[in-house]
Formats: sequence, C-alpha cells, structure tokens
Amino acid sequence: MSDDTVDAADPVTAPLFSYALRLGDDALILSQRLSEWASRAPEIEEDIALTNIALDLLGQARALLDYAAVVEGGTRDEDDLAYLRTEREFRNVHLVEQENGDFAHTIARQLFFSTYQLFLYEELISSTDELLAGVAAKGVKEAAYHHDHALQWTVRLGDGTDDSRRRMQAAVDRLWPFTSELFDTDEIEKGLAGQGIAVDPSTLRPRWERAINDALAAATLVLPPTVWTSHGGRRGVHTECFGFLLAEMQYLHRMHPGATW
Repeated sequence: MSDDTVDAADPVTAPLFSYALRLGDDALILSQRLSEWASRAPEIEEDIALTNIALDLLGQARALLDYAAVVEGGTRDEDDLAYLRTEREFRNVHLVEQENGDFAHTIARQLFFSTYQLFLYEELISSTDELLAGVAAKGVKEAAYHHDHALQWTVRLGDGTDDSRRRMQAAVDRLWPFTSELFDTDEIEKGLAGQGIAVDPSTLRPRWERAINDALAAATLVLPPTVWTSHGGRRGVHTECFGFLLAEMQYLHRMHPGATW
C-alpha cells in the first residue's frame, strides 16, 4: 500500500492501523520489559539470550509501528508512536506489561506469550497484506526460538528442585489470569480476518491451550483454576505497573524532543 493511497478514515485502513498498532505494541512493551534484565540475569548466557529476545521483539515492533504510521497517513513516525503516546493510547495486552518478578515469572510470561505469538505468526504468514505477511515470515522464526527457550526453562525449573518448582508454579499462578485477553476479539479483527488480512485470535485458543497444558505437564506443574481474568489493554485500559514502564521508556525522548545522535 503506497503513501498516496492511504486514508486512516477509510473503512479498511482505519482498522488496519489499529491492528498493526496492537501487534506492534505487544512486541514493543515486552521488549522493554525483557531489556530490564540486561546485566541482571541469573547467568551471562541468559543475560545474552533475554537481550537477544528483546531485540527480536523490538525489530518486530519497529516494522509494525512504522507500518501503522504509514497507514495512518504519515503524520507520525514509529518514534512518535512509541515515545509520544499516552498510556491510554497504547493497545498492548496486559500480559506483556507485567513486571519481570523473579526469573521464573519472566519465563512464565514468555511461555504464555511466545506460544501465542508463534501460532499467530504462523497464521499471519498467509495474510493478503504483504507487509504483515513479511513481518510474520521473519517473526515466526524468532517466535519459535523464544518459545523453545521458554519451554526448556519451564521444564527445567518446574521439574527441578523443590524451590525452583515452587517459584515456577507461583509464576504460572500469578500470570494465568492475564492470558485470557490474548484471545479477545472485536469487530476490527473479525472484519480484517474476513478479508484475509488479520488473524482472529480466538481461533488460536484451542491450540494454545493444548500446547500450554503439555508444557506444564512436562514441567510437573499444575494448571491453576481460572478465578478471574484481566481485560482492557486493547481499549487502552492498563494495569498499575504500565505507567511506570512507560515513564522510563519515554523519558529520554520527551526530555530531548527532536534530538538525533
């Protein structure tokens, strides 16, 4: 889609802007969270691994936010969308903004999200939108590594010592209520999915649940009961920790607007 044919008010391009923004925000915010592990991971190998995963996600976020900016009409760029939006303007799911906690909490969050993203990108490769299909084709290889990394650590911690199993189970219990939102769908996604552009996330849920059940069983962990679920990220309603993350992420850009280096 060329710049001169884009109209954010158009019934196709307006939803496309929203969809690209959602996927981009998921990747951007999780990248920011994972980057907090730099120099703080339990061992040097994991420091490098988590940083590389963060960089993979950042690359996905840049491509998606740049596309969202083009679809919008070119009045903003990827940096504007990342650094100059307010909290209520972000459309990421609650799961990716949750604090790192201990290493087990980071791994549980990675297992839940990377499994979802892997299946999403596998479907999005077939998108009739060339850019989304291209992002998915590259991202699916990265997501497969992210998933494998999280799966191995889930099993290693869950089927390890009494302490590591306790920590891993606590992490699964803590983050489980945030997983349901991954599969929320609305008219934007339904409409774009009907045109072959997007993926209806609700269709991914059965496969995701089977994969997570298998992972937890291999790790001798127990699937927690669903007592409550968290929703609202796609509408710009976020959890308490998100404002602090955003302040740290945007501080330098807002303090020195227009600066280049």
